[in-house]
Amino acid sequence: MSERKKIAAIITTYFPRSHADVVATKYMKGFPTNEGFRHPRVKLISIYLDQIDPRDIGRELAEAHSVPIYPSIRSALTLGGNELAVDGVLLIGEHGDYPYNELEQHMYPRRYLFEQICGVFASSGRSVPAFCDKHLSYNWTDAKWMYDRAQELNVPFMAGSSLPTCWRNPFLEYDLDTPLEAAIGIGYGGIESYGFHALETLQCMIERRAGGESGVVAVQCLEGEAVWEAGAKGLWSRELAEAACAPIEDKPDGRMEEHCKNPAVFLIEHSDGFTSAVLMLNGYTSHFAYAGQVNGEIQGTEFYLQGGDPHSHFSYLGLNIEEMFLTGLPQYPVERTLLTTGVLDAAMRSRSQGHIRLETPYLASLAYRSYEKLPIRPTAPRPGGSTLDPWPPDSPDS
Repeated sequence: MSERKKIAAIITTYFPRSHADVVATKYMKGFPTNEGFRHPRVKLISIYLDQIDPRDIGRELAEAHSVPIYPSIRSALTLGGNELAVDGVLLIGEHGDYPYNELEQHMYPRRYLFEQICGVFASSGRSVPAFCDKHLSYNWTDAKWMYDRAQELNVPFMAGSSLPTCWRNPFLEYDLDTPLEAAIGIGYGGIESYGFHALETLQCMIERRAGGESGVVAVQCLEGEAVWEAGAKGLWSRELAEAACAPIEDKPDGRMEEHCKNPAVFLIEHSDGFTSAVLMLNGYTSHFAYAGQVNGEIQGTEFYLQGGDPHSHFSYLGLNIEEMFLTGLPQYPVERTLLTTGVLDAAMRSRSQGHIRLETPYLASLAYRSYEKLPIRPTAPRPGGSTLDPWPPDSPDS
């Protein structure tokens, strides 16, 4: 096991069910999946914690698995030496006592942490694969800096949500260059924190349309009664929204309007003329979903997350990250998350400026192609296998 690739985890804070727990813990304890329990093929060798939460479990887990916690990012990446000494980096900059700005964006210091990671890469004269959990930053400027810096240093780079790798009910995957005519994503929760998940749910599907993703020219966020009015005007499709929600089993009876006190929608205009939308339906659903229209036919699917431990949708995300650590090749394009980060930032700015339509020339040329090889993910509609078993006892790390 001493020959396994060595991974450092740079973490804001580590408490039960935090993103550090549902991601980094699996690199110590293993990955429960529908297909069975999978032991890590890489070794978590160091941790940096930016904050210690009163509920902290990171220090206890690290001690149990003989993973040193270092006092700085530099020392975590150099293992206390002078040069880069790890083969991959997990950046988990979610949760912690960080402020919100006037746009209600949570100011997690992902750029600040990534800047230090890249500083070690640059001073060491080599780079290793890195993963950034969730969106790259709360604002476009920092996100674009991170993307550009990774390219400058030739960093194999992945980022994003667990939604693209979770269960789909029924399973739906488009071939590349599918003639997609319309699409909508369904979400719930905080407009920024979970709006990002809903955007990635949408984007991982529509990026496979004919010609690939072309970029985004305008974004508008609407809330409250204006959401239903926009639907009546055809700015988003109720037929698509109902098709997306149809597979969700535990939604209430009745129309969306009867249960959503304050809905929200992101209206997105793409550079190739395609339009898409994300509809946030708090009160009506606590799940994510998607629907698209191809050749006049509408298909919907629920993106299903495992609500309790062991949160195995993060197992599939972790296995895709692990594959990049092993091969040096990202499993899917980081441009997806760069674009969704920019769209989310624009939506929050639209919201703060009276829900106006905002043009996004800086996103208009952000074109990319989706993956050709299917990432690691379940094809069953629901969790199964070892995801339903009690968390296995810690295995000896030998």
